[in-house]
Amino acid sequence: MLERNGWDKQDDGWDFLESLALAAIDSERYDVSDRCIQLLVDQFGDSPRVDCLSGIRLEAVESPSVALSFYDEVLKSDPTSAAIWRRKAYVLRVMGKIDKSVEELSELLDTFYSDVDGWAELAEIYFLCHQYAYALQALSHSLLLAPQNPFYVLQYAEIAYAAGDLPLAVKMYLVAVDMTDDEDAPIESIPTDVTLRAWYGVKLCTTRLIKDSRLSTASASHTPAPENLSLIDGLATERIRLRYKGSNSPSDADLLDWCSNTLKPVDHT
Repeated sequence: MLERNGWDKQDDGWDFLESLALAAIDSERYDVSDRCIQLLVDQFGDSPRVDCLSGIRLEAVESPSVALSFYDEVLKSDPTSAAIWRRKAYVLRVMGKIDKSVEELSELLDTFYSDVDGWAELAEIYFLCHQYAYALQALSHSLLLAPQNPFYVLQYAEIAYAAGDLPLAVKMYLVAVDMTDDEDAPIESIPTDVTLRAWYGVKLCTTRLIKDSRLSTASASHTPAPENLSLIDGLATERIRLRYKGSNSPSDADLLDWCSNTLKPVDHT
């Protein structure tokens, strides 16, 4: 489509070019990304979105310090560009300057409170530093600003699980299931994506809560554990097993081992 200029016949042709440029950078097809970026520059000039795209291109092929210098120059001419500010904080994080990254994000969010991605990025940094209470606090702003986004609900549940607040974690995992599970789909339909990941989280939580009842009252957020844990656990097992329908169904031990070793907090940066 790019070769035939088919993109310009679409209503969302410019958005397509932006998405294609990002995919090309991820695939290290810099010839494609450079052509997309040039087309966008020709049309829009040095717009904030084009600048951000150019910066991501620099991040892929140059040292972080080069990308950081680029973002600093852009912010000098346009200090209101939240996307560029956020990329600068990300580069600082990559460079290992965590304190500086948090400082930049905090200043950004003081200026642009409604920057949902900024709150999510701050939450992830706190999570990586094992500052789970701060991570949950930061992500709660994303939930407030974008309550319809199940990815933030799922991320919140996973951070709560890492923090050891299992009642809160299972509650949020179930909210994610409720937001993404198709009520009109047949009962035997296979859960996928966010729904499947959330059911894995439910299974991990219910198994531990049933095994050790003391965990039900060890919630830092004072969240009560749900009633009928055994029924919820059985439902989670049933929904996950549908994923393996037609193949050798794993044992409960294998299932839990897989969940424990592979279920990590989701990345939204």
